[in-house]
This record gives sequence, structure tokens and C-alpha cells, in this order.
Amino acid sequence: MKHFTLPYEGGLIEKGLPLGILHSYEKIWTEILPESRDASRRIADLVVKAINEAPADRPFKLGLTTGITPVSLYHELARRNAAGEVSFRNVEIVSIDEYYPSSKDEHQSRNYRLHEAFLDRIDIPKEHIHIPDGTVPQERVSAYCAEFDKIARGMDLLVIGIGEQGQVGFNEAGSTEKSRTRTVRLSYRSRKRQSRNFNHDIAATPESAITIGISTMLSARKVILMAWGEDKAAAVKAIAEGEVDLACPASLLQRHEDITFYVDETAGSLLTRVTAPWLVGPCDWTPKFIRKAVVWLCQTVGKPILKLTEKDYLDNSLSELLEKFGPYDKINIEVFNDLQHTITGWPGGKPNADDSTRPVAATPYPKTVLIFSPHPDDDVISMGGTFIRLATQGHNVHVAYETSGNVAVHDDVVLQHMDCAAQLGFGDRFAEVKALIDSKVPGEPEPRELLDIKGAIRRSEARGAVRSFGLDDNSNAHFLNLPFYESGGVKKNPRTQADIDIIKALIAQLKPHMIFMAGDLADPHGTHRVCTEAAMEAIEQLKEEGAEWLSGTHVWLYRGAWMEWELGRVDMAVPLSPDELIKKRHAIFRHLSQKDIVPFPGDDPREFWQRAEERTQNTARLYDQLGMAEYQAIEVFLKLY
Repeated sequence: MKHFTLPYEGGLIEKGLPLGILHSYEKIWTEILPESRDASRRIADLVVKAINEAPADRPFKLGLTTGITPVSLYHELARRNAAGEVSFRNVEIVSIDEYYPSSKDEHQSRNYRLHEAFLDRIDIPKEHIHIPDGTVPQERVSAYCAEFDKIARGMDLLVIGIGEQGQVGFNEAGSTEKSRTRTVRLSYRSRKRQSRNFNHDIAATPESAITIGISTMLSARKVILMAWGEDKAAAVKAIAEGEVDLACPASLLQRHEDITFYVDETAGSLLTRVTAPWLVGPCDWTPKFIRKAVVWLCQTVGKPILKLTEKDYLDNSLSELLEKFGPYDKINIEVFNDLQHTITGWPGGKPNADDSTRPVAATPYPKTVLIFSPHPDDDVISMGGTFIRLATQGHNVHVAYETSGNVAVHDDVVLQHMDCAAQLGFGDRFAEVKALIDSKVPGEPEPRELLDIKGAIRRSEARGAVRSFGLDDNSNAHFLNLPFYESGGVKKNPRTQADIDIIKALIAQLKPHMIFMAGDLADPHGTHRVCTEAAMEAIEQLKEEGAEWLSGTHVWLYRGAWMEWELGRVDMAVPLSPDELIKKRHAIFRHLSQKDIVPFPGDDPREFWQRAEERTQNTARLYDQLGMAEYQAIEVFLKLY
């Protein structure tokens, strides 16, 4: 299966660079691997080596975490155990936290999840498993925690993930380096985040947890931290390069003598050696990388491109760029023109125009355009203005909603729709559906009948948005309902060939000249990544099967409500007028089930339309600050190929 990574666009030349220089900005030695699977294999190497080389006179004590982050690591360790490369018979495993109160039989419990993901698949004796007991009576829990701390202290190896705000275990902001195993009160923000494991019902989410403390973690002989995905990038930078800060508990682990941080490329994307590698060492200066450096310099010194001076370059460690591509004024003009040429009011190409400096070719016209939308509203949130422009400029625009988005509909919204149908005389099923909702079990998949209703609600909203653009919602809106998503809960099924075949069939049917798909890897639920990888795999398989027409198909990546492309990467920037911005907002409003009470909007309290508008308006301001024309808003895209 294909895994999505962004194209290489220059950067630090690491080959031959002394490791001390490579890691010079890091207070925790950080290894950046292409993907989480690569990092998991590297960590598995270390775990297996440590276990196999450990003395046999006592069990090897291994500390582990639960959650999404270690899943690929556990799969790899279980595979190696089955292959006979490592045995866990002389290993003690310490799990670092548990909800309180919580029974080991509850599917949401850390105990249950760790057994399901790993422990039940390896040859470890049951008596060697130590997981905090979430059923200990409250009057005994403090004494229990003190005893558990003795078990957890002095682990041979501790392997843990980090949270978006730098949490480790349930050590939240304010935890100190003297903290030991204890019960903690979960903040509302933490409970909101954890409620994804409880059908997004915060009332059913425990208010407390048991967690080992920072002091307990620091007592481990060796610590491995790990983080995957763009949503962890800010925390990775703070932990690896920032100051020790109680607001970011994992930063306290900087004080450990033997600690390594493993991240994938997206989680490590904000580290200095990635964002400003010229501060670290010699670089591979591709055209886009030169643009990246100049944009960074403008933002650092607060000047537009054409006002940068030689002194600005020299004072900010860009002498190598001057030596190879100078003088400075030549670089300024070339980058200004390069960035200027990304801006176009014709995202499908301007017919009968000189397209030599335009991001999209003038021919053919009109083009067949296929927009892949992971959820039923990502199209309008992420590129609604460009969608409008493509439609109004006469292109044959189709949108494919890859998943049903059913689990993102609140139960109250369903009941409101049932009540409306009853009031209109279309049949009163309110009590029947209310009983379905009441039958839900936290942690269990939702009833299929309820999911079908929620899926229908989201389809009707997407169709309404398509109609608002003047398109036929029957012929130009495609609901793929990819099977991987239909688990009935937040945890999805694995992506399979069945998902890819559905996408292949649509691409082969439409033969699009342009394909837009999500490049937003910060999606906290992973759906964007899975959908994009499935679409990329579908294209690759069609090429292998002889679809020669795909040689004229270009793929463009948009980002959504969480992050935006940095200007150094942008290939196309589509300005939006004030009227187009309002039309985009109204299209987002068609998705009423996602307004106000959306079950999991992430940690950002703004509604999606607010995020989208502020994101595109901020992009326009950045272009303006660099010396470009001033626009109301700009949507930007990266050309994959």
C-alpha cells in the first residue's frame, strides 16, 4: 500500500555532517524518519536488541503506552515475536496509565486496548504484566499508587508517545519532575480529547486517571519518545528544542541522560533543521528551497522581498545562498517573480492565453476536474472558493465524497431531523430512533440503522452545497462510502483493495484532467491520510494497468481546517473576491450537522467556516507582506505531479 509523503524540495545536506552539528539545536536528540512505520521499525530494533542482550538473571522491565501512536510499533514487535526474533517470556511490561475508575473489561480502558493491540499477541506470562488497576476503591487508591510506583520505578526501557500539548501519560500541564504515580483530575480539555474513545460523550468520559509521574519516567535507564503527524509538530519542537516548561510536561524529560526522540517527517516539520536548515549546515538549494529561505528571511526581518539587502542575508546565515546564486538583488527579483507566478484567477487554466508562466495549462478547455473530499464538507472548507471559480469558468467539475462522515453527526441532530419528518407527515419514527440512540454502548460501534440515518443527513448537506455552486447534485456529486470508514466508531478498519477499487472505477469513468485531493496530514482522525493514500494508490494501479490518458492528469493537494501550506511550497494561489468568500461561507453553512455542536472539532473552538476564512485571509496577508497585490483571501495548492 502506498504511503503519502510530500515531494522533496531541497534542504539540509546531512550526508557527512557531524552528528553534533546536525542535532545542535536539539535538547533531546531527535531522529526524523520518513514515515511512522520506518520509525516503528527502528524503535523495534532497539527494543529487540535491548531484550535479547539483557542479563537472564532477572526480567527486563519495559514501560509502554497506549493510544494511536504505538500501534505500528506493537504490530512490528508482535511480528518479530511470531518470527522467533525475540521472546517476551523474561520481560515485565509496565503500562503507564489507566482511566479511573475503569474496569479492564471496558473496551475503552487502557488495559483492554493494550491487550488487544499487543499483549494478547506475544508470549508474555500474565504475571509479568503490570497495568494500573482502575477498580481500586477510592479510599485505597493513594496507597495503591505508591505500590505501583515501586513496580514502575527503574524500568530498563520506557517507550512512550506524546500528546498534542506535550503530555506524557496523563501528566498534564503543571506536572512537576518530582511527580510520582498518582491519580490526576483530567481537565475539561483532556476529557474532550479522550471522549473520542467514548462515542464523543464527555459525560461518559472518566474525570480522573492513574498515571506514573515524571519522576518515575526519569528513573528509567533509557527513554524513547515517539510522535507521528503534523498535529504533533508544535509539541515536538517545544519538547526537543524549547525550554523546560511545566506547561509542556514532556519537556521535563530533557533532564534524562539517555533519551531519544523518534518522529516522522510531518511531526518533525517544525524543527530548526527543517524550517531553517541554513542555520545548521550546508543545503541543497532547489528553486523552491531558495523561495522558502527568502520567505523566511522576509518574515524574520519584517521586509517585503524587493527590500531585502545583502546585510539581511549575511546577518541571518544565508551567505551560502549568496555565494551560489547571488547577488542578493538577483535572488530577490527571481523569487518575487516565482511567487508572483503562483497567483492565478484561472485555476483550470485561462483559455487562449499565454500559459508559459501560469500554474495551469490553457488547454484543454474546458477541463474535467475531480475533487476528492475525505469527509462530506472538506471540499467547501478547504477549497470552496476555487471550487466556485472552476464551476463558474465552465469546467466539468465533479466532487467525490470518500467517506460517509456518519460518526460526526450528533444524536440531537438526528432526532431533530426525525421530528421534522414527523411534523411534515412523512412518518413518525422519532421514538424508534430515540430507542436506537439510547441503546448505544460507550466504546461499541453505533447501530447500523443509526449510522445510515446519519450518513443520509451528511449526503443531503453535501448535495445542497453542490447545488449552491450551480452543479447537478446527481451527476456531479459522487458518494463513495469507502468501506474502511464504516466501523461505526472513531477507530477505523484497515484500508484495503476494496477502497482502492471504488476510487479507481470513478477515475476511470471520468478521466479527469485535474485531480484535487487532501494533503492535510494534521487531520486528528487520520481519515485525510487514508483517503489520499487510497487515491494515490488507485492512480498508480491505473497507470500500471495501461491507462495512458493519466499522463495528462495533474494532481493538486489542498489543505483544510487545521493547517495551510507554507508559501515556499505553493504552486498555485487562487485569490478570492469578497463575494466568493461569502459564497464559500454559505456553502459551508449547508453542512448544518457540523455547525455549533460537531462532536469532535479538535482543540480549536472556532467553527469550520471561521477557521477557513481566517486561514485564507491570513495567506492573503502573507502575500501582501511579501510585496504582492493585496487580496481579500487566497486558497493555495501544491502540485504533486
